[in-house]
Amino acid sequence: MIQKKNGIVVVGAIFVDIKGFPQDIYVPDGRNAGYIEYIHGGVARNVVEDIANLGLNSTFVSIVDNTALGEDVKQRLQNRNVNTDYMKSIENGMGTWLAVFDHNGELAGSISHRPNLMPIYSILEENGDAIIENSDSVVAEIDMDEEIVEKVVYLCQKHNKKLFGVVSNMNIAIERKDLLKQFDCLICNQLESSILFSRDFKEISAEELSHTLIDELQQSEFNSLIVTLGEAGSLYVKNNGESGFYQARQIEVKDTTGAGDAFCAGTSAGLTYGKSMLEAMKIGSHLASSVISSCENVCPCFSQETVLKTHVLPFHQEYLLPLRLLHSELGFLEE
Repeated sequence: MIQKKNGIVVVGAIFVDIKGFPQDIYVPDGRNAGYIEYIHGGVARNVVEDIANLGLNSTFVSIVDNTALGEDVKQRLQNRNVNTDYMKSIENGMGTWLAVFDHNGELAGSISHRPNLMPIYSILEENGDAIIENSDSVVAEIDMDEEIVEKVVYLCQKHNKKLFGVVSNMNIAIERKDLLKQFDCLICNQLESSILFSRDFKEISAEELSHTLIDELQQSEFNSLIVTLGEAGSLYVKNNGESGFYQARQIEVKDTTGAGDAFCAGTSAGLTYGKSMLEAMKIGSHLASSVISSCENVCPCFSQETVLKTHVLPFHQEYLLPLRLLHSELGFLEE
């Protein structure tokens, strides 16, 4: 089985991340000396670059500013071999995410400005069939305008493609609950799952959370859900009552930005190309770890020459998938 031309198609927004880091202990109501970085970001943008960095075909359906910064964002993706044929350059096409991190590298607070994403709908109207028909699966932000999500769902059903949902703002996404029934799998963190089901999951164990989520999933008629639990790991639940848990490795945290996006990219790739839920979550966890332990918001590029063929990633040779996920520098060689 060879990857289709468009590979995994990602639909969503582009943001510019403005991140502030303190030089000393962060004081929320005080003045904090430190440094500020401007980074290409956005959940969907990060996910599509992570997928490309695995050596997989990937296509981005999005909008970008018609400015030098917008061109820089597009050029970076092209340099990573992302198919940008379906990105439209318009005025004010990108959003902004302002974030402050504490001395432990944890997010202390953030504010985001979302762009008007409706031009994505026109891209799908004009080219949707060609984009989705020539894809292996689709990852879509579930908090886009309802018309866009409806169009993505329709095209995936028409062309019988797996559809995975990722979220940047769950408060918006919960308004799409009827559409979420059409997704093969939703991927979110523990806080986002609390918002999705209007429950407080903060203090319960992973086992109890699994049982609770199965009930919620069946009541909501969602197909499956994967929830990241931070340093505790991740779990999945299916509508049929099946569930599983993956224990994450403990590593040094430098910056958590983009870790959830990398997890989504690895998990979606695994599920697209025949992995079980647990196998896919393990791929996602390794990618997330590679991001957390660096100051980047995407995973490193994994080259064809350094592919490690182990039972963790038993992709058949004919897939030609250069997935070097067991990164030796991060201590992922031992099982």
